[in-house]
Amino acid sequence: MTSDLWILGVVVLLLAVGLFLLLFSRRRQAEAGLPHGRIIYTDTATWFPSQSPLSDRNLKLTGKPDYLVEEDGQIIPVEIKSGRAPQSPWEGHVMQLAAYCHLVWQNYDVRPDYGIIQYEDRAFAVAYTAVLEEELLDVLTEMRQDLFAADVPRDHDDWARCSRCGVRLDCDQRLAD
Repeated sequence: MTSDLWILGVVVLLLAVGLFLLLFSRRRQAEAGLPHGRIIYTDTATWFPSQSPLSDRNLKLTGKPDYLVEEDGQIIPVEIKSGRAPQSPWEGHVMQLAAYCHLVWQNYDVRPDYGIIQYEDRAFAVAYTAVLEEELLDVLTEMRQDLFAADVPRDHDDWARCSRCGVRLDCDQRLAD
């Protein structure tokens, strides 16, 4: 009789520990801005070792999304951004997410309906539409053309953006010192 109680106690303890771990992992996933589902890829080395980049040889495009979450047969790329959210996601962030959606499609043979950009205080679900895909392909074409151009003009008038640019000290078009 006492051995039966002891076994029952161990089973109850194991169930309690399992429930705690499940709730803890769901809370961590929610805090990271991730949708419900199974994390199948991460570039953060927080939950799994960092994985190889995704790539599309035809487009010569390679990238490492912060997370890929599998949910109901969909694979959702999630990009985590530091800092507070703008009114709407920055265009460069949307293009980065579109690139990850394309890479998911090429590497997992599943076209994502959307991806998520998670800022410090807000998340945006961005639909991966045919229009966004075409915009991505246009941007990639422009970038490749710029690689061979003798002079590429600055594409903005944002002093703050210039002040954070990694090539500002060598740029003859810089707005900030």
